[in-house]
Amino acid sequence: MGVEIRQADIRDLDLLVQWRVEVLHEVFTIPADQDVKELEEENRRYYQEAIPNGSHIACFAVADGEIVGCGGMCLYQEMPSPDNPNGQCAYIMNIYARPQVRRRGVGKTIVSWLIDQAKSRNIPKIYLETSEDGRPLYRKLGFVDLPDMMKLPFDDVKK
Repeated sequence: MGVEIRQADIRDLDLLVQWRVEVLHEVFTIPADQDVKELEEENRRYYQEAIPNGSHIACFAVADGEIVGCGGMCLYQEMPSPDNPNGQCAYIMNIYARPQVRRRGVGKTIVSWLIDQAKSRNIPKIYLETSEDGRPLYRKLGFVDLPDMMKLPFDDVKK
């Protein structure tokens, strides 16, 4: 399958939000009839700020003139450290291919393109979260597990 990557820009705002909602429904198993209007609007606000200021790079995977997948990457600064001397980080997220094109290189093409974008910006720390299904792909691309990471569950943060 021939897949090309097209970088999204602010003119793609409606399309970005549409794809983000599709991803959220699948990844978080949100029922199709559940109201996600507020979440949709928060994502719209995020893209409206982050795309123009360069803190988020988004892309679409296109095959035969049709968008078949998407991906994104948050760019941010952390304190410099020995394993990240310039403190620049990239968090790859929202990697998605429609079911009918999975296991045909779409995800690999998206992630490879995003990695190249990070490398071209001299960003040495690139990471992501994954499902078990995605783990083999990311390992093939060179990602390794981080055994020393922890996360505070959302419900604990709200208290």
